[in-house]
Amino acid sequence: MNTRSEALHPNLPEIRTRIHVPESSPFLRKLFAFAGPGFLVAVGYMDPGNWATDLAAGSKYNYTLLSVVMISNLMAILLQSLCIKLGVVTGRDLAQACRESYSRPVSLFLWVICEIAIAACDLAEVIGSAIALNLLFGIPLIWGVCLTALDVFAMLFLQQRGYRYIEALVISLIGLIGVCFGLEILFSHPSFIGIARGFIPTPQIMANKEMLYIAIGILGATVMPHNLYLHSAMVQTRDFHRTPEGMREAIKFCNIDSAVALTFALFINAAILIVSAASFHATGHHEVAEIQDAYKLLTPLLGVTGASTIFALALLASGQNSTLTGTLAGQIVMEGFLDIRMRPWARRLLTRGIAIVPAIIVTAVAGESGTAKLLVLSQVILSMQLSFAVFPLVMFTSDRRKMGEFVNATWLKALSWLVAIFIAVLNVWLLLQIFRG
Repeated sequence: MNTRSEALHPNLPEIRTRIHVPESSPFLRKLFAFAGPGFLVAVGYMDPGNWATDLAAGSKYNYTLLSVVMISNLMAILLQSLCIKLGVVTGRDLAQACRESYSRPVSLFLWVICEIAIAACDLAEVIGSAIALNLLFGIPLIWGVCLTALDVFAMLFLQQRGYRYIEALVISLIGLIGVCFGLEILFSHPSFIGIARGFIPTPQIMANKEMLYIAIGILGATVMPHNLYLHSAMVQTRDFHRTPEGMREAIKFCNIDSAVALTFALFINAAILIVSAASFHATGHHEVAEIQDAYKLLTPLLGVTGASTIFALALLASGQNSTLTGTLAGQIVMEGFLDIRMRPWARRLLTRGIAIVPAIIVTAVAGESGTAKLLVLSQVILSMQLSFAVFPLVMFTSDRRKMGEFVNATWLKALSWLVAIFIAVLNVWLLLQIFRG
């Protein structure tokens, strides 16, 4: 059967088979055609929630939690590869697969859980963007949160032009963040021996309740539930042949795209923690978790004019990037689970409203104080929701009836279930520690 992929489901027709993939082309040209979805997903792995957890980890525990950043990123690469396989082979995103496989009450429960995760993620993104606007331009936090809602109009405009424009904007902003933190690392003069040791896991992380709390926050900030839904949908924007050879090729190139993008995310997350450790922990500032405090301290501690401004600029790019992809993930989740058909502008306004209203309320109540605690808490909430997306994903991609010849190999099933159980056990452990403490 030598046909192009088709929209197998009426949901979200605007993201189905929109980008042409050349049939007979050199490797790099074909890779370029598939490149993009991985970077949209990687944005969620470097959002302001990561900043809060990485700043807290670096200032308080030096380079120790770099190993958690690395392990979380490796788990992310594995889980995103399963999303790619599910989307390419079945023509369904994870939300649609859940709706088709589970009863209505179970699907509704999973939808509610996912919406809570998106709201928690959006809380981090809009607060991060609002903080950046406040630091750069003096705009009050509550007004900054409201301004971030304008990303709905940006998304509508860019989608009318084509998904390549969204991907180009996202990749450009990721590049800006990378350059900013590359400069910050040069300014902070970190210990390369300390960095190398930090990438080696230590049992101390499990024994120390406060360190474990931040570690699970890093996990929640890195492996995000809504990214699993987003990636399984976005790989379907490529117009590839739905033959075994065509799907195999699509999976290969999408996995390369994902691995490269998540490597960028690993660099940026590690860079935030390294800059925090070198700038704050090394100078005795062990309690720097507020982004505002980090902004105020960077220039005087590093002795480099503009270090704080570069930091805030990277934060703004990170927040805006994340709100763009968060809005897209929200519409995918809502339509996938509920089978609701709405006009694109109405759907985006509704999904954005569900996410941003709690952020406005929380910001108005908490004010400028306590934003770091809110950011870290939002990432822990994300981690708590993660198992409800990971377990179905592993089940579906391990089911031969759904995947056919593309079903997970025995070793991949074992590794995937190990990761899923590890995430669940970590969260149960954290809950026990919180209740006991």
